Amino acid sequence: MALIDVVKYEMNEGELCYKFPSEDLRIGTQLVVYPAQTAFFIKGGAICDEFTSGTYTIKTNNIPILNKLINIPFGNNTPFNAEVWFVNQITKLDLPWGTPQQIQIEDPKYKIIVPIRAHGQYGIKITKPRLFIESLIGNMSYFTTDKIEQYFKGKIISYLNSIIAKSIVQGGVSILDINSEIINLSSLCENELNSIFEDKYGIKIVEFSIMSITTPQDDESVIKLKQAKDFSARINITGRDMYQMERSFDVLEKVASNEGIGGQMTAMGVGLGAGVSVGNVIGNNISGVINTNPPPLPQETLYHVYINGMQQGGYTIQMIENSLNQGIINANTLVWRIGMPKWEKLSDIPEFSQQSILPPPLPIND
Repeated sequence: MALIDVVKYEMNEGELCYKFPSEDLRIGTQLVVYPAQTAFFIKGGAICDEFTSGTYTIKTNNIPILNKLINIPFGNNTPFNAEVWFVNQITKLDLPWGTPQQIQIEDPKYKIIVPIRAHGQYGIKITKPRLFIESLIGNMSYFTTDKIEQYFKGKIISYLNSIIAKSIVQGGVSILDINSEIINLSSLCENELNSIFEDKYGIKIVEFSIMSITTPQDDESVIKLKQAKDFSARINITGRDMYQMERSFDVLEKVASNEGIGGQMTAMGVGLGAGVSVGNVIGNNISGVINTNPPPLPQETLYHVYINGMQQGGYTIQMIENSLNQGIINANTLVWRIGMPKWEKLSDIPEFSQQSILPPPLPIND
């Protein structure tokens, strides 16, 4: 193979790293490194030297480490063998991301666990090219631009699940209102990702953005969450006393629509607009029959569940059953509720084993 006189590469759009196709070089070869590129001479898996933008004539004095490795004799046109890698440091934008599966998150305001999905886009820029090429070459025998992008996309998605969940819980904003906090949440995710990637791989995440966070509208937990928000809003607007009064009038209207008490009201020639006197008549007629103030709702037992190294609370029996069906938890998952002295396995809790929520043991073949 002929010796190479010029080593350079004009990278295509989107490429991050490129290996020059020949390793047959000579002393006196011209190395051309374009702006936003860094070139590396590599021999036997070790980086001999690196070059930033400019034009260089390869000599023994500008690659002294290479000279020690392969004993290059002095003189012009001396051949030697080495790899040349180019790293592109131009920012690459518009890389899409999305959570491949739903993330189960407890709403920090209403304490209801709901599934969410998120998607957006980001950019990457290699800020530490030596660390970048050392970490990748140490892990891969070869790699292409597509492989690099896919590798980092998978890494980013794996970290995003926990980052988004932690950010929502710590932020204290209801999932139904989370889209109003997308800009702040995007910035937080970018900072968290860079604390992981830049020091480990020499690559920086730039312009990270969350375009939307969505919930399945027909999911039972989402419906309950919306009902809780509507109830809270109504209380805040009307006040608790006014809300109880409205509930009382609703009960009276239902009673009046039935035969008996409603017929007595009609015979009296009065309507609901008759004022306080009508209220007294209604009160006298339904005394001992109905209490205008509804009794308090029964309190459902709530459990704390230990999932993925984190304590999550506010699980009802129905929510635990849903989580079992979805494979989020299993019979060995630790749970605790008020009154229990310690955390116990789900399979050891009578409430669940008696209701056959847990699957039976697998049959043993003879």
